[in-house]
Amino acid sequence: MCRFLFFVGVAVLSINALAGQSVQKNYTDYCAACHGADRLGGAGPALLPENLERLRRPEAVKTISEGRIASQMAGFADKLAKDEILALVDFIYQPLPVAPEWGAKEITASHLQHVPVGSLPDKPVFDADPLNLFVVVEVGDHHATILDGDKFEPIYRFPTRFALHGGPKFSPDGRYVFFASRDGWISKFDIYNLKMVAEVRAGINTRNIAVSGDGKTVLVGNYLPHSLVLLNADDLSLIKVIPAVGLDGKSSRVSAVYQAEPRGSFIAALKDAKEVWEIPYTLQTLPADGWRRDYSPASASMVVPPARTFPVRRIEVDGYLDDFFFDPSYRHLIGAARDGRKGQVINLDTGTKVAQVDLPGMPHLGSGITWEYQGHPVMATPNLKEALVSVIDMTTWQTVKQIKTSGPGFFMRSHENTPYAWTDGFSSGDPASRDTMTLIDKRTLEVAQVLRPIPGKTAAHVEFTRDGKYALVSVWENDGALVIYDAATLKEVKRLPMNKPSGKYNVFNKITRSAGTSH
Repeated sequence: MCRFLFFVGVAVLSINALAGQSVQKNYTDYCAACHGADRLGGAGPALLPENLERLRRPEAVKTISEGRIASQMAGFADKLAKDEILALVDFIYQPLPVAPEWGAKEITASHLQHVPVGSLPDKPVFDADPLNLFVVVEVGDHHATILDGDKFEPIYRFPTRFALHGGPKFSPDGRYVFFASRDGWISKFDIYNLKMVAEVRAGINTRNIAVSGDGKTVLVGNYLPHSLVLLNADDLSLIKVIPAVGLDGKSSRVSAVYQAEPRGSFIAALKDAKEVWEIPYTLQTLPADGWRRDYSPASASMVVPPARTFPVRRIEVDGYLDDFFFDPSYRHLIGAARDGRKGQVINLDTGTKVAQVDLPGMPHLGSGITWEYQGHPVMATPNLKEALVSVIDMTTWQTVKQIKTSGPGFFMRSHENTPYAWTDGFSSGDPASRDTMTLIDKRTLEVAQVLRPIPGKTAAHVEFTRDGKYALVSVWENDGALVIYDAATLKEVKRLPMNKPSGKYNVFNKITRSAGTSH
């Protein structure tokens, strides 16, 4: 009996080995040319579980079988049996046995300079107001559209890298827009001349990017490898790679990076280490220990640090931070983990925790906004798991109100010239609330109205024109649209067909750090 079981075990192992060889051969024959023999990507995206987290397995099966419209991805249902396709899906969702390297050598080798620096004219090739343009990201077929914010007419549409991740960022003058793809590709596009300027692959799986307030540097935060990457903003050439290693010596993913212009620094949070990092990007007058304690010209013991060394200041925090938010002064960072119910307020000058805030239902702090309420600055954030908007007094750090909404939201937006804050039901599992936009009166903190741009279709992500007169809502479907509302009367004024417009970003609102949009 034991001998029989032994032979059965050997037979099973042999069958599994043959199956493994078969799926590897199919991957080599049908996938490697575009996605890389190492699954790290090439002409096609990386096929790793980290990069495929938003692609459900049934959709992956469909893509391999039928291909992807408006891409080079062909279907293989005529070449592979159903069980072979299922085996391929299992294969690409398996982690690599050894964490791949992507350091200075690989980043530099990937660099693409499409247009020489300084070779393009300094005036727009179109007549529209360059500060009232929108950059619309259409993830349905991986394109972006430059939209005239006065006429609401497309100016130019162009292909982007696969699966842009995080909002695009702008140069301080609004001429250039920088994109980050989930596969780590960073792209610089000249809006004035409607041309891609440069690209570089700064990681394998990228979280988001930030552009310095002086327009000279781009910071990239990576999930894979665990690193921060600094790039020259003019041509995206490499400046420095900073391994994301905590004080405990353990490597960590980077959960978020933003720039804090009033501080002249980047701020990064580590997802697997209880730390926030501050990285100065300018030659600034700092205290003798290298870190600013206040912003008054009378500060004593001032020294100037070496140029562009990008030292890291580590701030220890109570918990792991998935995302964070700044108060208007950029002195305070409000951070929370997605699986937590509490947020912590860190004074960035002293590097100490000064308060704890109540944030139920997994807050999406990266989408938080601010306004004045009864003489106090408040912040508001949607919550991913509960149909609530949390409103927090940024003077006392006490909860002013938890406002019930139609469904758990992901994005929240407003504008200085509108009385309403708009939030969606994007995170809801209920179709009856995913098609809603809830408008909150900023003066009363009451729900003023609920809109349904297209009943039964997912609504998400509002952005305003530079004057706040019009609000643009995404219908987040492949046969979706931008629905444009008069922000005062709340009447629809125009509808533009779009291919799953995930977000749209007004140049003026972004570069002026409007309180109503994310930074």
